[in-house]
Amino acid sequence: MLPAKYCGSFRFSSIFAPYTMILMKRNRFLNKGYEISEYLVLIYRFFIILFFFSLTRVIFYLLNTGLFPQVNFHSFLRIMRGGVMFDVSALLYINILFFILSLIPFSFKFENWYQKSLKWLFLATNGFALALNCVDIIYYRFVLKRTTANIFNLLDQINNKSSLTKSVLFDFWYMVVIWIILLFVLARSYNLFKPRKQRIYKPWIYSLQSIMALLVVAILTVIGIRGGYMPSTRPINMNNAGKYVNSPEEMSIVQNTPFCIIRTLGKKSFVIKNYFPEPELENIYSPLIIPKDTAVMKKDNVVVIILESFSREFVGSLNKNLNNGTYKGYTPFLDSLISQSLVFPNAFANGRKSIDAIPSVTASIPALVLPYVLSERSGNRINSLASLLSEKGYETAFFHSAPNGSMGFDAFTKIAGFKSYFGKNEYGKEDGFDGVWGIWDEPFFQYFANEMNKMTPPFFTTLFSVSSHHPFKVPEQYVAKFPEERIPLQKCIRYTDYSLKEFFDKAKKMPWFNNTLFVITADHCSESDFREYKTLVNDFAIPLIFYKPDGSLKGEDHSIAEQIDIMPSVLGYLNYPGPYVAFGNNLFDKNSKRFAINYIEETYQFLTGDYAMYFNDDKFTAIYDWVKDPYETNNLLDRIDLASQEKLYKAVVQQYNNRMVENRLTVPSESSVVSQTKRQ
Repeated sequence: MLPAKYCGSFRFSSIFAPYTMILMKRNRFLNKGYEISEYLVLIYRFFIILFFFSLTRVIFYLLNTGLFPQVNFHSFLRIMRGGVMFDVSALLYINILFFILSLIPFSFKFENWYQKSLKWLFLATNGFALALNCVDIIYYRFVLKRTTANIFNLLDQINNKSSLTKSVLFDFWYMVVIWIILLFVLARSYNLFKPRKQRIYKPWIYSLQSIMALLVVAILTVIGIRGGYMPSTRPINMNNAGKYVNSPEEMSIVQNTPFCIIRTLGKKSFVIKNYFPEPELENIYSPLIIPKDTAVMKKDNVVVIILESFSREFVGSLNKNLNNGTYKGYTPFLDSLISQSLVFPNAFANGRKSIDAIPSVTASIPALVLPYVLSERSGNRINSLASLLSEKGYETAFFHSAPNGSMGFDAFTKIAGFKSYFGKNEYGKEDGFDGVWGIWDEPFFQYFANEMNKMTPPFFTTLFSVSSHHPFKVPEQYVAKFPEERIPLQKCIRYTDYSLKEFFDKAKKMPWFNNTLFVITADHCSESDFREYKTLVNDFAIPLIFYKPDGSLKGEDHSIAEQIDIMPSVLGYLNYPGPYVAFGNNLFDKNSKRFAINYIEETYQFLTGDYAMYFNDDKFTAIYDWVKDPYETNNLLDRIDLASQEKLYKAVVQQYNNRMVENRLTVPSESSVVSQTKRQ
């Protein structure tokens, strides 16, 4: 029993009076806040929500640890570092209105009613973003990917939304509690600092100051959303998460849900197709390739060179009929190499952008509906020339002279299985930097040769050039050698062709050269000088050359070829013994199906034989004889029966979409392989 003197209410409360006073002072401080510069307040509020996003990433991992067995302490730190870049980008999108309203050049923004409105805006937008992250902490374990914009399409298909929501909230109540706690602490933290009301003696000076602040915020916002400030830096996409992980599934830890939704808004998703039942589908077309077991695998080196914007139009020897047979082109060295190579004069790109080309060339994944690296399926497991040849003892490396991170190449190549990446950072010198895109082609091609000379054969490397690109310049010492042409790009084409010559002059003196298969192609087409190349078909026309120094590969094959044929062709040439998934065909196999497929503004273009077929909403819209009618003036839709070609097209699209959705871009288990139809 307490003594009587402690039993009175006054005396009892007096014991806790000091603590009560501390709490009251703390609450007054949190509610009133410490007044500082409005610009520092804005920075503080951005950093507290950035902290909360990182906190949800930690919770995401801790509650799903079993799904990421390869993550250790050091790799998790790398993941967290990469996650900050994605969080900054997402939060800049989310808070752009808050930034503007916080910096407007009017004195009434310091009034209590206005500051309370800003707080509610901040909590509503960022609270919703935190809720999305919290939802995915649970939802991820069911779909094994971050939620994207197609969730809205999915929700439209659910009739029992109310009961489903109640069930989810009941089963995972603790996530609701976590979100409420996060929101409560965020609200309390918001008031820790408040903007000091300024005495505005000269309104025009304060207005100018506010406008300058808005301009600085705008510039920093653009840089943050893009993930960098270099002109070659593209806005970061979901695929950039691959730079910070050991395996594709870990990309979901790096990402955040608001970012994934924002980056996929308005972009079409892959949807399941049901043109054919599974057995019939496999008989028509299957991307699963199981080679014959009789041939011994060659261990030739493989070098793939992807030339920026090198339309087939620029190559004289591939355009013998242009200008009534007088056309010389802009690639004298490439022309000389073609005379000693196996060349495909009817080769086509699978997309229109550089980010379309890398998956197409190295992993036989075409750019249909969405570029693979921009899609919500960019975390799917894939096989590529790099991953498959690595398993057979090849050293693999990707070379791109732009600043590391440009166009997300370093991220994709890591996911694709390349063991090394050589960019501007690895080049290590500012000498030769063009000031925009990267190291000029000539010095970087020389560096490429030198680095391969350090490798232990067999090796597989890929080089992506940069100089044949806007702003269409050549190094100062070559301005006279490569003067202006009809189109500004053409002098750059001449310069890159010259750089290629210098590379081969150097490489042919190296011990690995004679035992190397060279594949030379382009990433996409560019501006055309000739009417013949201003057509839907030739919008994708590129060179495709296979060169072997021993002269064993020569001639012209006029059948249709495309970028996604490169991987199965190289593996076929090497007699690669294992199964793999490729949507292209082995060009060395005369019995393989030949086609080219593109996606053009809601429409599929499908080339087979002499015909260009166009499909929209699963229906034929046009058929043209692209050889006899290159300008596509005579629609043969109602005058020709191409039922077998239509079946092939639909089978390709069904296999592609369904395997994307179901994450079946690699070889299934051995028992499943045996039951599949073989493409040999």
